[in-house]
Amino acid sequence: MDLEIYAVELHSHFPMHICCFHRSTTRETMAWSESVDTVLANKDGLAAFRAFLKSEFSEENIEFWLACEDFKKTKSSVKIASKAQKIYSEFIGADAPKEINIDFTTRDHISQNISEPTINCFDEAQRLIYSLMAKDSFPRFLKSESYKELVNKQQQNRNQKRWLPFL
Repeated sequence: MDLEIYAVELHSHFPMHICCFHRSTTRETMAWSESVDTVLANKDGLAAFRAFLKSEFSEENIEFWLACEDFKKTKSSVKIASKAQKIYSEFIGADAPKEINIDFTTRDHISQNISEPTINCFDEAQRLIYSLMAKDSFPRFLKSESYKELVNKQQQNRNQKRWLPFL
């Protein structure tokens, strides 16, 4: 849950104080290690994973995956065509500035069908990129100093909250 509500009763004579703020819990941060899906589904996890991919010069993978997720939500056929063309020129086409690493057959299939795109036209490429992130980048992310620091920071915050219940 991105938004957590903490209620602290200071004393029975004082009113209940409620503080709302955005923060991933230690449990959520630790849960990211379960699968790439848990990272992609969590706003903080996605940001951390994206920063890691950027540090490895492979942020085009997460950007493509996110673009495909957004593309799948498109309802208008006019918007499907324009969004598909944008994704194609940014990630798939010849000289794409953020070219993703997919096989020739998948790239060729998309190229042949981009003139009449469907909502599923990038599914195979997205699946390949997801697999690449899950099997290659994600295990390195879990071993990275940035992930370890994030977990340690969360644990320190949790330990501090034990002594400072108003945090």
